[in-house]
Amino acid sequence: MGKDKKHIEIARQISDVREPEKRIKDFNEVSCGFSQEKAILEASRCLQCKKPKCREGCPAQIDIPSFIKLITKKRFIEAGLKIKESNPLPRVCGRVCPQEIQCEKYCILGIKEQSVAIGAMERYLGDFLNQNDPQGLNVVASLSILPKNGKKVAAVGSGPAGLSLAFELIKLGYDITVFEALHEFGGVLVYGIPEFRLPKEIVKKEIAFLEKLGVKFVKDCVIGKTKSFDDLRREFNAVFLGLGAGTPLFFNISGENLCGVYSANEYLTRVNLMKAYRFPEYDTPILKKDRVVVLGGGNVALDAARTAMRLRASRVAILYRRTIEEMPARTEEVHHAKEEGIIFQFLTSPIRFIGENGWLKRIECRKMEICDVGADGRKRVRPIENSNLFIDCDIAIVAIGATSNKILINEAEGLQINKKGYIETDNDGRTSLEGVYAGGDITSGSATVILALGAGKRAALAIHNHLSNK
Repeated sequence: MGKDKKHIEIARQISDVREPEKRIKDFNEVSCGFSQEKAILEASRCLQCKKPKCREGCPAQIDIPSFIKLITKKRFIEAGLKIKESNPLPRVCGRVCPQEIQCEKYCILGIKEQSVAIGAMERYLGDFLNQNDPQGLNVVASLSILPKNGKKVAAVGSGPAGLSLAFELIKLGYDITVFEALHEFGGVLVYGIPEFRLPKEIVKKEIAFLEKLGVKFVKDCVIGKTKSFDDLRREFNAVFLGLGAGTPLFFNISGENLCGVYSANEYLTRVNLMKAYRFPEYDTPILKKDRVVVLGGGNVALDAARTAMRLRASRVAILYRRTIEEMPARTEEVHHAKEEGIIFQFLTSPIRFIGENGWLKRIECRKMEICDVGADGRKRVRPIENSNLFIDCDIAIVAIGATSNKILINEAEGLQINKKGYIETDNDGRTSLEGVYAGGDITSGSATVILALGAGKRAALAIHNHLSNK
């Protein structure tokens, strides 16, 4: 009991963040991360359970207790290498993964007190490795890499699922080539997540490390157009499809084709990947208007709203048809958005976009009310009669989800697709086609980075077992 009390007496450490009035004027990182002192203090809160539950909540199966124990001993390089055994992207996952519903949710200390800040420590160690071993020499030396076996594997998509698969298979002796449709590698990490949450230099550094290990990357290559799916299967011993879910969903209501109505996918891609916020230095423009409305309640909606604020909008509002309790966005991101002046309007749903001379001017909405709980456990809503209202705006950003891109799927004859339009797989990523595997958002719909990373890792093991006849 004395030991438990010692851990409880130390408060959960909180990362410093930049002041809202300063950070909304640029795209620099909001969170400053842990200092070394905070990392050590937070690590000392860990109970070092005999049967730790935190690892069960980690899709990448990181040995969390071990790296935390190494922090308490100030062996930071070793602690970082312990994470790298299972996760090639600790600097990414430490910044953007929702640890509160994954590893930290299962923390035993969290039953009575605040859980251990696993994500913040992961970020600290990733950054520590980068600062003290910028060329990754310690990481390379720590990895067990098998001799080349002469077999080739292709990964379609350079997002977290494809990068994780490449990391695992290159260690097992395979020649691995990653194909990317866009002009930069990283998938959703570069086109979907804003710079103020995940600096793109971090993603570039992680990809450069994989290249150092021997992974080949090919950009501007749309499988199904630039190169056929059948040709890919003939050239490689196995193929992994980590396409992501890049086709935006809309409400299918009047006025969605007006100028000023964006999908969140287009809006964030223009800003994040094509540097539209630095136009005309970069030649991809984007509308910069005073009144912006974002429709949706997930992390993508918050990313779009906070991006619009940084593009000097005077009023940014998020419309969500349920209440704040049902918002799927991270609590931390909601808190940051409120600090930055984002307005939240709940129980409100659009019914049409209204324009003048082809340009958006306002949105007609109606108020909603909670009616019951659906089979999926989520509260359902229904419209309130005679509750229509009008919201003036110059830009509307639709952030209600995305579905699969059909270019490759339509060409892949015999590839089984489920009723939601995603690729059907077993738990190890096997599809209906021999030697073809899939994982990440293309199989699950939009999810988290670490879930995609875990899917890539499982598929890599399945491919290895298949190609080595195990």
